[in-house]
Amino acid sequence: MLVAGAGPAGLLVAAELALAGVEVAVVDAAPRRSSHPRGFTLSARSLELLDRRGLAERFLAEGPVVPYGMFLPGVFLDLSAMDTDHPYTLGIAQNRVEELLEEWLAELGVRVRWGSEVVDFTQDDDGVDVVVGEDCWRVSYLVGCDGSRSTVRKRAGIAFPGVDATSYGLVADVEADFDALATGEVFVLPRPGYVRIVLEEPEPRSGPVELEYVQELLNARLGRVVPLGKPLWLSRFSDAARQAERYVHGRVILAGDAAHVHPPAGAVGVNVALADAMNLGWKLAATVSGRAPAGLLQTYHDERHPVGARVLRTTRAQSLLGREDLAPVRDLVAELNGKQLAELVTGLDTWYDPRIPGDHPLLGRLAPNLPVVVDGRPTTVSELLRPGRPVLLPDLGGVLIRPDGHVAWVADPATLTAALETWTGP
Repeated sequence: MLVAGAGPAGLLVAAELALAGVEVAVVDAAPRRSSHPRGFTLSARSLELLDRRGLAERFLAEGPVVPYGMFLPGVFLDLSAMDTDHPYTLGIAQNRVEELLEEWLAELGVRVRWGSEVVDFTQDDDGVDVVVGEDCWRVSYLVGCDGSRSTVRKRAGIAFPGVDATSYGLVADVEADFDALATGEVFVLPRPGYVRIVLEEPEPRSGPVELEYVQELLNARLGRVVPLGKPLWLSRFSDAARQAERYVHGRVILAGDAAHVHPPAGAVGVNVALADAMNLGWKLAATVSGRAPAGLLQTYHDERHPVGARVLRTTRAQSLLGREDLAPVRDLVAELNGKQLAELVTGLDTWYDPRIPGDHPLLGRLAPNLPVVVDGRPTTVSELLRPGRPVLLPDLGGVLIRPDGHVAWVADPATLTAALETWTGP
């Protein structure tokens, strides 16, 4: 198995495979991990998923938790009423999320091969021949987690339709006086030793971002001069939204930004990538090991493609609501936002088709982390899921939980065999 890309999606997919005993290699074209974080938040759903592998406490130890999430600048979601063990947002830099996942992957016996780029590949019915640098590898499957400009997606010929950008912006991590900037005229985020400034760009430009240009835009926006010091990271973004036509193409699979790009509103990118990986990992492991029921791997596309489309729709709506002429609509959203909107934005309302009859409210949902007793020992649903295998709990009225924590069957004896054959094999 080969995973291209050592971001959140690639690391978690690889860890899920290693946890299941599948031999996997992870390569990344970069010489080392970037020290500049692109995002700063983990959502409640991400923490729930990490908790299903016993990892949540590692992440919670890193940063502050706040009982709200930003839907739009000035519009915050109250997360306290959500149905979760983690009704908050965790403030943690993306590069630190990646470091913690890489540490866990190393504990499972896999190390990232930095400076190793997938440049081409061909696939057949039995595997994939991959050119990595100057070497050629033969692998059973290739997982492309190599970002929005994914080489794997392009070489596989997978279409990437969507909406072109209509607005543009800059992100500047620089040394500056936060108090002088925190007046509501620009979006500014304090960080240890620097500030992150987000500015609209009046027209699309290409090439590197220069500090002088950022200073010029900032001056125009503020109507005064707040000097910017040493730049740590300068980058562009847009509201373009695109999604891979298919996530599974023979023995080539896409996850994370390789499968979808969307406006940065809500800072959900890392969280969607982790959810992709958690859905894919156990299915791919079962397929490689020869114990998967027919069609199991295809359910990754069937389940995550609609979720990705919903993320694109939601983030585009958030981006549009940031326009000044839509301020009345934005104000209305601020008044009406509640539990339903919070669970939509954080992904807690994610539902996967259980593919068996039934109308129990838990079917297809993430199983709550209930306390249970197994062989006389108190434990929890999350603890039982740590090995990454399906869990059957007859004492809870009969519940079958998939390795990713979603409920596949509840209570009905007539459909248990069908559920087992659908999700765990004959």
